[in-house]
Amino acid sequence: MASNYDLRPVQSGPGTAPRSLGHSDGDQAADQGSEAFLDIDLRRVWAAIKRNIIAIVAILVAAAALGVLVTLLTRPQYVATSQILIEQQADSIIENADTQAVSPTQETQRFLQTQVDVIRSRSLAQRVVEAENLADSEEFFAAQGEEIPQEDSLEGSGYSGSRGLARLRQDMAINLVMDGLSVELPVDSRLVSIRFESGDPRIAADMANAVSSNFIESNLARKFDSSAYARQFLAQQLEDARDKLEQSERDLNTYSRAAGLIRVSGQGTNADQETTLSVTNQTLEQLNAAASMATAERIESENSWRNVANQPYMSIPQVIQNPAFSALLRERAVAESRLAEERARHLDDHPDVQALQAQTARLDQQVQQTGQAIKNSIRLSYEASRDREQEIQGQVEQMRGAALDEQDRGVQYNVLKRVAETDRGLYNTLLTRFNELNATAGATSNNVSMVDAAEPPRRPSSPNAIVNMIIALLGGMLFAGGFVFLREQFDDVLRTPEDVERKLGLPLLGLVPKTLSETPADDLADPKSPVSEAYQSLVTNLRYSTGEGIPRTLTVTSAQAGEGKTTTSGKLALEFAQLGRNTLLIDADLRRPTLHRRLDNRKQEGFTTVLAGERRIEEVVVPSGMANLSYMTALPIPPDPAALLGTTRIDDLIAQLLERYDCVVFDAPPMLGLSDAPTLAAHTDAVLMVIDASSGHRGAVKTALRRLEMVKANVIGAVLTKFNPRNVSGEYSYYGSDYYAYEHTGERE
Repeated sequence: MASNYDLRPVQSGPGTAPRSLGHSDGDQAADQGSEAFLDIDLRRVWAAIKRNIIAIVAILVAAAALGVLVTLLTRPQYVATSQILIEQQADSIIENADTQAVSPTQETQRFLQTQVDVIRSRSLAQRVVEAENLADSEEFFAAQGEEIPQEDSLEGSGYSGSRGLARLRQDMAINLVMDGLSVELPVDSRLVSIRFESGDPRIAADMANAVSSNFIESNLARKFDSSAYARQFLAQQLEDARDKLEQSERDLNTYSRAAGLIRVSGQGTNADQETTLSVTNQTLEQLNAAASMATAERIESENSWRNVANQPYMSIPQVIQNPAFSALLRERAVAESRLAEERARHLDDHPDVQALQAQTARLDQQVQQTGQAIKNSIRLSYEASRDREQEIQGQVEQMRGAALDEQDRGVQYNVLKRVAETDRGLYNTLLTRFNELNATAGATSNNVSMVDAAEPPRRPSSPNAIVNMIIALLGGMLFAGGFVFLREQFDDVLRTPEDVERKLGLPLLGLVPKTLSETPADDLADPKSPVSEAYQSLVTNLRYSTGEGIPRTLTVTSAQAGEGKTTTSGKLALEFAQLGRNTLLIDADLRRPTLHRRLDNRKQEGFTTVLAGERRIEEVVVPSGMANLSYMTALPIPPDPAALLGTTRIDDLIAQLLERYDCVVFDAPPMLGLSDAPTLAAHTDAVLMVIDASSGHRGAVKTALRRLEMVKANVIGAVLTKFNPRNVSGEYSYYGSDYYAYEHTGERE
């Protein structure tokens, strides 16, 4: 019977060498998963490409067909190019005219980029549209692939009124100009290339030239307009300054008239300055001079008088030096001489003597009177000088008071004068600047000039078949890459050990490869086959999966049917038996049992009758023909397997089995939303989940694990069956049966 029990692994496929995986392998898989973020696994990518090769080829073919279709359906476009030279600083026509600000040399690139932005601006496009009358040109609209708007186009466009259609056409023409225009500025050049794309080569050339010429004209007009604002501003400021100056001059004249001040213009080098003529000040100056002279004369007269006041007049120099006095003295001397002569000849009563005596007395009196008169004249001169000084000083004091009053009035005059001078200076400055702007407006030559005019292109610039095909293929590759990436992300098939540990959180206890043999039983029977080695590795991992070694009661189940749980449970039971452990394999699938089909007696009763209490254990156990291994079928099929498994007799049954056997392996049914496997798993020491690497889905396995967790089943790990290393990447891609293939080849040789 043992030889008839088929422990079937997977069907056909390359064999691979087994690998024993425990918790350390899970850590290694996690490390490898973390390294995937830093380094692309090309083998994994290649495996994904192979799995999706048909979709990738279909996407690339569709992309190429789309590229060809676009190339054939795209309207030919022509690009015409004109070149202009933009200088940062233009030559000035008027010498020393610097009214236009010049950017520093380090700002050259920024200046050129600004000019490029001006060329791309909407205002220049509007200027071109107006200059070329493009808003009414049907040929221009047709060349740009648009229909010229008509009256019916106004509905829902937001344009209305009598000028609505004109404004709509103008705005559309402006947008078409901006869409067809492109400007290129090389890094180390001042030559700017202006390109225009159109469906008509002639219109493309005309538009490129129109943009260039309008930019040159607008640049020159902008230079003039930039000073026009300054001139307008200065004219307004100049008018205000003129009004203020006129008012301040009027206020100054009114006050000077009221204060009695006379304004006198400067002369010579001071012609631009103004002085004030004051009668009071001039009179005070004259009186001060006269008072000084009077004081000097008074002092002199006083000194003269004091020198002669107590002196006889004969000792006064002014008397002696007087010509009249000297004449009288001479005359008296002559009279005395004659009197002496007469006295010598005559007596005193002689008439001649008496006459001479009378004459001498008269001359003495005259001399005395004259000397006294001269002395009195000195006194009178002193008194006159004194009186004159006092009079002048009185006038000075009077004029000084008047001058102080006038000086007080001059404070306000000076304030008004400074206001007038300030207004006059501001007016002169503004007038000078205004005259400079009028003289230099537009006096700078244009810094933009045409270098190459655009000519109608002979060949279209697009569509380019080669470029379109390259773009299509690149786009197809990107789309295919995205498709493969998304498909791989949403694909929940558990293909690799990393998938089991990362997506399920279970330790991988075994990795069973596919087999090349047409009869899997032969590989299971061969202890050196990759499948047998894989199950031996699984048994080794089970020995260390718990602290007590191999679980005494083990439930083997899967999420779906056909994942290899029956083969796994049979092979594990055989391996346990070969380790010297008395082992019982129970077919616990009460709905679709299989073990009885491999026995001689296909109606051999078993697990169902024991649970129902109809038979004893020893009555239904069948020897396998191999040492330490026995079988128990699931027959007969009960009407309600769930109710039968849910009885309390199962605990007693397991306890009785453990008295007779070292290990009991339950080949449980798949989960499939049924309660059979969870019920059985709740009563065993451990549960082993079998997953098909070719069709196992994470969702189904996760659901099965959640159901097992609800019954507090001890899921110790998983075994991945039907593993094909060609479909994966990483270190598992090296799995294979090279060693055993080499050994078998050597034996055949």
